Amino acid sequence: MKAQFWSFDVIFAMIIFGSALIILTFVWVNVSSQYNIAYGFGLQTMQAQLQSLQTRILEPGSPSDWNSAVNVIDVGTWQNVSIGLGSGSGSAISQDKIITLMAMANYNSITYQATKPLLGVGYDWYIEINYSNTSIGMGLYPYTRNPYAVQVARQSAVLNGVPVKMQIFLWTNESFGVS
Repeated sequence: MKAQFWSFDVIFAMIIFGSALIILTFVWVNVSSQYNIAYGFGLQTMQAQLQSLQTRILEPGSPSDWNSAVNVIDVGTWQNVSIGLGSGSGSAISQDKIITLMAMANYNSITYQATKPLLGVGYDWYIEINYSNTSIGMGLYPYTRNPYAVQVARQSAVLNGVPVKMQIFLWTNESFGVS
């Protein structure tokens, strides 16, 4: 009888225990990996996207006259467009492109969401251009929406021959944690 006890019951128990240990290890490694990615790299991803947007925003975009190629309220016309506010000469930005982007972003929530891939970002965004006593804002202003994380870049540019200060915000209401 003792041989049967060791051969069936113990082997079966060891298989169950070993399987449970393997599953627990797999789950632990997977959750730990997601935790590291989410908390360790979430903010870094946001900062990288902000730096990319800061560079991209001064470029003319693609095509360089993208603002005349899009219908502001028809997202379908936005295919194959990359947004940039630059006019093609140094740090000069185009007033027409600013007006078009502002209309695209501020028309409704669907058009706002459609601007994110055109700007190359996955987070919510807001761009503010200040000069003299004038302030132009486009996108969703973060501080009225209780953001979880906000990253800001400052950029100098020229609009209609006048130096302007731009603030570019990337923000999110969601935690970088594992959901």
